[in-house]
Amino acid sequence: MNPSVVLQYILPHRFLSRLVLWSTRWTFVPWKNFLIGRIVRSYDVNLDEAAQPDFAAYAHFNAFFTRELKAGARPQAADENAILCPADGRISQLGALDGERILQAKGRHYTATELLANAAAAAAYRDGGFLTVYLSPRDYHRVHMPLAGELLETVHVPGRLFSVAPFAVQSIPRLFARNERLICYFRNEHGPFAVVLVGAMLVSGIEPVWGGVQVPPYASTITHRDWRGHGIRLARGAELGRFTMGSTVIVLLPRAVGRFDTELGAGQSVRVGQRVGLLGCGK
Repeated sequence: MNPSVVLQYILPHRFLSRLVLWSTRWTFVPWKNFLIGRIVRSYDVNLDEAAQPDFAAYAHFNAFFTRELKAGARPQAADENAILCPADGRISQLGALDGERILQAKGRHYTATELLANAAAAAAYRDGGFLTVYLSPRDYHRVHMPLAGELLETVHVPGRLFSVAPFAVQSIPRLFARNERLICYFRNEHGPFAVVLVGAMLVSGIEPVWGGVQVPPYASTITHRDWRGHGIRLARGAELGRFTMGSTVIVLLPRAVGRFDTELGAGQSVRVGQRVGLLGCGK
Protein backbone atom coordinates (compact mmCIF):
# COMPACT_ATOMS: atom_id res chain seq x y z
CA MET A 1 0.00 0.00 0.00
CA ASN A 2 1.16 3.54 -0.77
CA PRO A 3 2.83 5.08 2.33
CA SER A 4 0.69 8.20 1.90
CA VAL A 5 -2.43 6.06 2.17
CA VAL A 6 -1.08 4.18 5.21
CA LEU A 7 -0.55 7.52 6.96
CA GLN A 8 -4.21 8.37 6.40
CA TYR A 9 -5.17 5.51 8.69
CA ILE A 10 -2.69 6.19 11.49
CA LEU A 11 -2.49 10.00 11.72
CA PRO A 12 -4.54 11.68 14.49
CA HIS A 13 -7.07 13.33 12.18
CA ARG A 14 -8.94 15.50 14.63
CA PHE A 15 -5.87 16.63 16.57
CA LEU A 16 -4.17 17.77 13.37
CA SER A 17 -7.32 19.54 12.21
CA ARG A 18 -7.65 21.37 15.54
CA LEU A 19 -4.01 22.42 15.23
CA VAL A 20 -4.71 23.80 11.77
CA LEU A 21 -7.81 25.55 13.11
CA TRP A 22 -5.66 27.46 15.57
CA SER A 23 -2.73 28.16 13.27
CA THR A 24 -4.86 29.47 10.40
CA ARG A 25 -6.59 31.99 12.66
CA TRP A 26 -3.45 33.34 14.32
CA THR A 27 -3.22 37.05 13.50
CA PHE A 28 0.56 37.34 14.06
CA VAL A 29 1.49 39.25 10.90
CA PRO A 30 4.73 37.46 9.89
CA TRP A 31 3.06 34.07 10.39
CA LYS A 32 -0.18 34.74 8.50
CA ASN A 33 1.67 36.50 5.64
CA PHE A 34 4.08 33.55 5.39
CA LEU A 35 1.21 31.04 5.16
CA ILE A 36 -0.79 33.07 2.67
CA GLY A 37 2.24 33.82 0.51
CA ARG A 38 3.23 30.15 0.49
CA ILE A 39 -0.17 29.07 -0.79
CA VAL A 40 -0.36 31.88 -3.37
CA ARG A 41 3.03 30.94 -4.81
CA SER A 42 2.75 27.16 -4.54
CA TYR A 43 -0.72 26.94 -6.09
CA ASP A 44 -0.64 29.99 -8.37
CA VAL A 45 -3.73 31.51 -6.73
CA ASN A 46 -5.40 34.18 -8.86
CA LEU A 47 -5.84 37.12 -6.50
CA ASP A 48 -6.91 39.48 -9.28
CA GLU A 49 -10.46 38.12 -9.01
CA ALA A 50 -10.60 38.54 -5.21
CA ALA A 51 -12.57 41.41 -3.70
CA GLN A 52 -9.40 42.11 -1.70
CA PRO A 53 -6.41 41.36 -3.97
CA ASP A 54 -3.75 42.35 -1.41
CA PHE A 55 -3.00 39.18 0.56
CA ALA A 56 -1.30 41.17 3.32
CA ALA A 57 -4.62 42.88 4.08
CA TYR A 58 -6.25 39.70 5.38
CA ALA A 59 -6.43 39.42 9.18
CA HIS A 60 -5.37 35.77 9.17
CA PHE A 61 -4.95 32.82 6.83
CA ASN A 62 -8.55 31.66 7.14
CA ALA A 63 -9.86 35.08 6.12
CA PHE A 64 -7.76 34.79 2.96
CA PHE A 65 -8.77 31.19 2.33
CA THR A 66 -12.50 31.96 2.52
CA ARG A 67 -12.08 35.19 0.56
CA GLU A 68 -14.92 36.86 -1.29
CA LEU A 69 -14.66 37.36 -5.05
CA LYS A 70 -15.31 40.54 -7.00
CA ALA A 71 -18.87 41.05 -8.23
CA GLY A 72 -19.32 39.31 -11.55
CA ALA A 73 -16.28 37.05 -11.17
CA ARG A 74 -18.52 33.97 -11.41
CA PRO A 75 -21.33 34.64 -13.90
CA GLN A 76 -24.23 32.21 -13.84
CA ALA A 77 -25.37 30.15 -16.80
CA ALA A 78 -28.17 32.09 -18.48
CA ASP A 79 -30.55 29.14 -18.97
CA GLU A 80 -33.00 29.21 -16.06
CA ASN A 81 -33.26 25.41 -16.25
CA ALA A 82 -29.51 24.95 -15.86
CA ILE A 83 -28.17 23.19 -12.78
CA LEU A 84 -25.19 25.24 -11.60
CA CYS A 85 -21.82 24.06 -10.38
CA PRO A 86 -21.71 24.61 -6.60
CA ALA A 87 -17.95 25.12 -6.26
CA ASP A 88 -14.70 25.87 -8.02
CA GLY A 89 -12.51 22.81 -8.41
CA ARG A 90 -12.34 19.62 -10.42
CA ILE A 91 -14.99 17.03 -11.02
CA SER A 92 -14.15 13.93 -9.08
CA GLN A 93 -17.03 11.98 -10.61
CA LEU A 94 -20.53 12.62 -11.91
CA GLY A 95 -23.33 10.66 -13.51
CA ALA A 96 -26.24 8.45 -12.54
CA LEU A 97 -26.55 6.33 -9.44
CA ASP A 98 -26.68 2.60 -10.13
CA GLY A 99 -29.63 1.91 -7.90
CA GLU A 100 -28.22 3.58 -4.83
CA ARG A 101 -24.54 3.02 -5.70
CA ILE A 102 -22.42 6.14 -6.28
CA LEU A 103 -19.13 5.98 -8.15
CA GLN A 104 -16.22 7.21 -6.02
CA ALA A 105 -13.36 6.26 -8.35
CA LYS A 106 -12.63 3.51 -10.84
CA GLY A 107 -13.56 0.25 -9.14
CA ARG A 108 -14.81 1.94 -5.97
CA HIS A 109 -18.40 2.74 -4.98
CA TYR A 110 -20.37 3.69 -1.91
CA THR A 111 -24.12 3.92 -1.42
CA ALA A 112 -26.52 6.80 -0.93
CA THR A 113 -27.62 5.16 2.31
CA GLU A 114 -24.03 5.19 3.57
CA LEU A 115 -23.49 8.80 2.50
CA LEU A 116 -26.75 10.09 3.98
CA ALA A 117 -26.70 7.67 6.95
CA ASN A 118 -30.39 7.11 6.33
CA ALA A 119 -31.99 4.50 4.07
CA ALA A 120 -35.34 6.32 3.88
CA ALA A 121 -33.69 9.57 2.78
CA ALA A 122 -31.54 7.71 0.26
CA ALA A 123 -34.58 6.13 -1.41
CA ALA A 124 -35.48 9.47 -3.05
CA TYR A 125 -32.21 9.43 -4.98
CA ARG A 126 -32.32 5.87 -6.29
CA ASP A 127 -31.21 5.90 -9.96
CA GLY A 128 -30.89 9.68 -9.70
CA GLY A 129 -27.89 11.85 -10.44
CA PHE A 130 -24.78 12.83 -8.51
CA LEU A 131 -21.98 15.36 -8.90
CA THR A 132 -18.79 15.30 -6.81
CA VAL A 133 -16.49 18.35 -6.91
CA TYR A 134 -13.06 18.42 -5.27
CA LEU A 135 -11.73 21.78 -4.05
CA SER A 136 -7.93 22.09 -3.97
CA PRO A 137 -6.02 24.67 -1.89
CA ARG A 138 -5.86 27.02 -4.89
CA ASP A 139 -9.62 27.22 -5.32
CA TYR A 140 -12.27 29.66 -4.15
CA HIS A 141 -13.70 28.02 -1.04
CA ARG A 142 -17.26 29.22 -0.85
CA VAL A 143 -20.02 26.82 -1.87
CA HIS A 144 -23.06 28.04 -3.82
CA MET A 145 -26.53 26.72 -4.55
CA PRO A 146 -26.86 24.51 -7.65
CA LEU A 147 -30.60 25.27 -7.65
CA ALA A 148 -32.91 27.58 -5.77
CA GLY A 149 -34.36 25.87 -2.74
CA GLU A 150 -35.85 26.03 0.73
CA LEU A 151 -33.76 24.46 3.48
CA LEU A 152 -35.61 21.57 5.13
CA GLU A 153 -33.06 19.86 7.34
CA THR A 154 -29.37 19.49 8.08
CA VAL A 155 -27.70 16.35 9.35
CA HIS A 156 -24.22 16.41 10.89
CA VAL A 157 -22.72 12.93 10.55
CA PRO A 158 -19.62 11.96 12.58
CA GLY A 159 -16.69 10.25 10.92
CA ARG A 160 -13.04 10.28 10.04
CA LEU A 161 -11.17 13.12 8.37
CA PHE A 162 -9.33 11.32 5.59
CA SER A 163 -7.78 13.49 2.90
CA VAL A 164 -10.06 13.94 -0.10
CA ALA A 165 -7.16 14.50 -2.50
CA PRO A 166 -7.28 12.27 -5.61
CA PHE A 167 -4.76 9.73 -4.26
CA ALA A 168 -6.98 9.09 -1.23
CA VAL A 169 -10.23 8.96 -3.22
CA GLN A 170 -8.71 6.31 -5.48
CA SER A 171 -7.41 4.22 -2.58
CA ILE A 172 -9.64 4.47 0.51
CA PRO A 173 -12.91 2.50 0.28
CA ARG A 174 -16.15 4.47 0.84
CA LEU A 175 -14.16 7.58 1.74
CA PHE A 176 -16.96 10.16 1.42
CA ALA A 177 -19.31 7.97 3.45
CA ARG A 178 -16.69 7.63 6.20
CA ASN A 179 -15.63 11.26 6.61
CA GLU A 180 -17.39 13.76 8.87
CA ARG A 181 -19.95 15.68 6.81
CA LEU A 182 -22.87 18.06 6.84
CA ILE A 183 -25.87 17.02 4.74
CA CYS A 184 -28.18 19.83 3.64
CA TYR A 185 -31.63 18.88 2.35
CA PHE A 186 -33.54 21.34 0.13
CA ARG A 187 -36.76 21.40 -1.85
CA ASN A 188 -38.10 23.56 -4.67
CA GLU A 189 -40.96 23.31 -7.17
CA HIS A 190 -39.12 20.58 -9.08
CA GLY A 191 -38.58 18.36 -6.04
CA PRO A 192 -35.96 17.64 -3.37
CA PHE A 193 -32.18 17.75 -3.66
CA ALA A 194 -29.27 17.36 -1.28
CA VAL A 195 -25.91 19.11 -0.98
CA VAL A 196 -23.31 17.28 1.11
CA LEU A 197 -20.28 19.17 2.45
CA VAL A 198 -17.59 16.60 3.23
CA GLY A 199 -14.91 17.36 5.81
CA ALA A 200 -11.33 16.25 5.29
CA MET A 201 -7.86 16.08 6.81
CA LEU A 202 -6.85 19.56 8.01
CA VAL A 203 -10.29 20.96 7.19
CA SER A 204 -11.30 22.71 10.37
CA GLY A 205 -14.52 24.37 9.40
CA ILE A 206 -17.82 23.82 7.60
CA GLU A 207 -19.89 26.98 7.93
CA PRO A 208 -23.30 27.32 6.25
CA VAL A 209 -24.70 30.82 5.88
CA TRP A 210 -27.78 30.10 8.01
CA GLY A 211 -26.29 28.47 11.09
CA GLY A 212 -22.71 29.55 11.71
CA VAL A 213 -19.86 27.08 12.18
CA GLN A 214 -21.11 23.48 12.18
CA VAL A 215 -17.75 21.65 12.10
CA PRO A 216 -16.00 21.78 14.52
CA PRO A 217 -17.15 20.73 17.02
CA TYR A 218 -16.64 17.26 15.60
CA ALA A 219 -19.62 15.00 16.10
CA SER A 220 -19.79 11.84 18.18
CA THR A 221 -23.43 11.13 17.28
CA ILE A 222 -25.59 12.02 14.29
CA THR A 223 -27.26 15.39 14.84
CA HIS A 224 -30.45 16.42 13.01
CA ARG A 225 -31.70 20.01 12.81
CA ASP A 226 -35.14 20.73 11.39
CA TRP A 227 -35.26 24.03 9.49
CA ARG A 228 -38.80 23.69 8.15
CA GLY A 229 -40.83 26.79 8.86
CA HIS A 230 -37.76 28.98 9.36
CA GLY A 231 -38.14 30.53 5.92
CA ILE A 232 -34.57 29.86 4.80
CA ARG A 233 -34.77 30.13 1.02
CA LEU A 234 -31.66 30.50 -1.07
CA ALA A 235 -31.62 31.60 -4.70
CA ARG A 236 -29.89 29.61 -7.41
CA GLY A 237 -26.23 30.59 -7.29
CA ALA A 238 -26.46 32.15 -3.81
CA GLU A 239 -23.76 31.36 -1.27
CA LEU A 240 -24.61 28.26 0.76
CA GLY A 241 -21.53 28.12 3.00
CA ARG A 242 -17.78 27.83 3.08
CA PHE A 243 -14.94 25.45 3.85
CA THR A 244 -11.67 25.97 5.65
CA MET A 245 -8.98 24.37 3.48
CA GLY A 246 -9.79 22.03 0.59
CA SER A 247 -12.61 19.56 0.62
CA THR A 248 -15.47 18.08 -1.43
CA VAL A 249 -19.08 18.90 -2.30
CA ILE A 250 -21.55 16.25 -3.45
CA VAL A 251 -24.92 17.11 -5.03
CA LEU A 252 -27.66 14.48 -5.24
CA LEU A 253 -30.73 14.82 -7.49
CA PRO A 254 -33.75 12.51 -7.80
CA ARG A 255 -34.12 11.10 -11.27
CA ALA A 256 -37.29 13.09 -11.93
CA VAL A 257 -35.67 16.43 -11.05
CA GLY A 258 -32.91 16.50 -13.64
CA ARG A 259 -29.61 15.10 -14.84
CA PHE A 260 -25.98 16.10 -14.98
CA ASP A 261 -24.27 16.73 -18.31
CA THR A 262 -22.58 13.63 -19.71
CA GLU A 263 -20.19 15.89 -21.65
CA LEU A 264 -18.43 16.62 -18.36
CA GLY A 265 -16.01 14.08 -16.96
CA ALA A 266 -13.71 13.18 -14.08
CA GLY A 267 -10.76 15.55 -13.74
CA GLN A 268 -12.41 18.42 -15.60
CA SER A 269 -12.02 21.90 -14.11
CA VAL A 270 -15.26 23.63 -13.16
CA ARG A 271 -16.26 26.96 -11.66
CA VAL A 272 -19.14 28.23 -9.59
CA GLY A 273 -22.12 29.18 -11.76
CA GLN A 274 -21.34 27.19 -14.88
CA ARG A 275 -23.92 24.75 -16.18
CA VAL A 276 -23.34 21.17 -15.03
CA GLY A 277 -26.81 19.78 -15.74
CA LEU A 278 -30.37 20.48 -16.75
CA LEU A 279 -33.68 20.32 -14.95
CA GLY A 280 -36.48 18.09 -16.17
CA CYS A 281 -34.33 15.76 -18.28
CA GLY A 282 -34.10 12.81 -15.92
CA LYS A 283 -37.66 11.50 -16.14
